Amino acid sequence: MSYDPFVLPFSIGLVIVIILILWKYFRWVFLHDKSERIQILKTIFSLKLFSIVKEIFMEVLLHRRIFRINPVLGYMHSSFAFGWFLLILGGTIESKLHNHNAFNMFYEPIFFKFFSHNIDGFPFASGFKFIMDFILLYILSGLVLAMAKRLYKRMFGMKHTTKLKLVDRLALTSLWCIFPLRLLAESFTSAQYHNGGFLTGNLGDFLVTFLPVNQLAYPTWWAYSIALGVFFVMLPYSRYMHIPTEMVLIILRKAGFKTEKKYTGFSRVEVQSCSRCGICLDACQVYTATQRNKMLPAYFLQSVRFNKKGKQGLTDCLMCGRCQEVCPVGIGVNAIRRVKRNELFDEKGAEFGYLEETKHISKKADVIYFAGCMTHLTPTIKKSMIALLKKAEINFWFMDEDASICCGRPLQLSGKEKDANILADKNRELIANSGAKLLVTSCPICYKIFKEDYKLNIKIQHHTEYLNELVNIGKLKPVNLNFSAVYHDPCDLGRGSGIYNQPRELLGKISVLTKTESEKNMALCCGNSLANLPAGFDDKELMAANAAEQLCLSNPDKLITSCPLCKKAFAQACNEKKTAKQVEVKDIAEVLAEAVNIKNF
Repeated sequence: MSYDPFVLPFSIGLVIVIILILWKYFRWVFLHDKSERIQILKTIFSLKLFSIVKEIFMEVLLHRRIFRINPVLGYMHSSFAFGWFLLILGGTIESKLHNHNAFNMFYEPIFFKFFSHNIDGFPFASGFKFIMDFILLYILSGLVLAMAKRLYKRMFGMKHTTKLKLVDRLALTSLWCIFPLRLLAESFTSAQYHNGGFLTGNLGDFLVTFLPVNQLAYPTWWAYSIALGVFFVMLPYSRYMHIPTEMVLIILRKAGFKTEKKYTGFSRVEVQSCSRCGICLDACQVYTATQRNKMLPAYFLQSVRFNKKGKQGLTDCLMCGRCQEVCPVGIGVNAIRRVKRNELFDEKGAEFGYLEETKHISKKADVIYFAGCMTHLTPTIKKSMIALLKKAEINFWFMDEDASICCGRPLQLSGKEKDANILADKNRELIANSGAKLLVTSCPICYKIFKEDYKLNIKIQHHTEYLNELVNIGKLKPVNLNFSAVYHDPCDLGRGSGIYNQPRELLGKISVLTKTESEKNMALCCGNSLANLPAGFDDKELMAANAAEQLCLSNPDKLITSCPLCKKAFAQACNEKKTAKQVEVKDIAEVLAEAVNIKNF
């Protein structure tokens, strides 16, 4: 058996990290009930295993999503992950072929060239020399990029990077030391025994000309082992815990788990899967506009992970979902933030006696139109919708015409789930009594809660979907008004509900629609989201003005959206000349009403 005391730091660190990670996995899995644990096992021992392995390979090792964001950044991350994996795999095969033994010590592949001075005389020996040096060079190239990223963030497509905790700095420093120390250790040993490849062999031959390699080789193997041991011990407490945890996250997702209304074992896995890579920073409009940073997903998830309670990090967020779109791990930050708000604020605080008033009575109709609170505050949208429904001769009931009952989503977003449920129960009763087969909303905020939380037995559409259908079947016959327009995707309708094509199809029949850089899944928030509790008027106005300016870079005749809140925010920014570009702001229902020649509401 090959042994030397210098392997102890590596070996002890490896044992510690395995025990700590297994303990964490055990706790997370047993936070699920028995049926959920069976569901996990069934997923692992099914054909889904192939897609699990594929996703782990593509995302955990190759970092495909980061490559899509920025190729240089993707190369940097994959060089560490995939390169280290190849180094372990190649070293294991090389050591077993050399020793003619399938059961050598677990550390021998890591320190192969220390224990095996003559590494020739086994199949593919020369090929392994080249391959192992090439893999080491691949990782070192990534290390150079990682160091450069600290100085030249924009080269990697980033304007900001995260600030590291002490434990992260220790882990990062040890990680950065591992591979240069391996290069030096193998090069010094190669200078003594000529067992290096093109990289370690030539470097060793060069170093021996001016360094006492005989005295330096052994301490460098010790340093290499210590760096590995320190990194392993730091890993479970640092951001690098994401490395093993992301694999568990992929398995649980394939088993159908996601964070919903409770903080579960799956939620803990999501939180620990955050690498604090910093890609989410530039996507946050609150951060870019105000420089406040406690709400940023990287720091919010960190505070949740270490059980630190801070209201600003929890509440100072638009919950627009832009950060989720760029997250390379796909963590559902909004769901986790909503659950944590519920834990902090969810005590019934309002009185709802008005819900029992007689004016809340259902009317029989084919279609229910629900305008929502924000649409009542932008009455031209409401009037346009009513006019369009009448023009199309639809038998509809304007459910919240006189005695409006909120859909409950603003309460949900502020962490008042119990209060929201009281409103939802009353609305469910009214909708069920109407006998309608379709519910149409003008507000994406209402649409999302009706669609996802109400569990209604009727079809639910946003007015962009329904109006497009009415045009397609000839109930409404618009003319092309030939004005140039940009379309803004509201957060809850676009990213939140996946409705991108219907409004564009409808606007394509009325106007000349132009593209913008920030659209569809990367659309900008209007900044006036009801989810941000502490943001003041000035902050919201600033975010709205910034978004309107970026949307109108092509100088369109109209800026069109399909959310009353967004329309109000952009109209205020443009009318009050907070933006450099002045443009008319309209809701899609208003421009359709013009296109079908409805003049008097």
